[in-house]
Amino acid sequence: MTATLTKSHGTTKDTYCYHFKVGNRIVYRGITSDLARREAEHKERWPDGHIRPIGKPVTREAAYDWQRRGGKSIG
Repeated sequence: MTATLTKSHGTTKDTYCYHFKVGNRIVYRGITSDLARREAEHKERWPDGHIRPIGKPVTREAAYDWQRRGGKSIG
């Protein structure tokens, strides 16, 4: 999973918001610019889990805002 770089008003949208799930249960909410690497890191703790991107890539600032709000919804 590779980030799509999009320029919008001079700001790079290269950060994904994601949920890491084991079955249907969310065990972690986070942000990353490299989904494949982050999924591999989480699989060390939860080998049966998978990463689920939430929306399209956003700016780092927007991703931090999402994380501060508890990682529940985009926008």
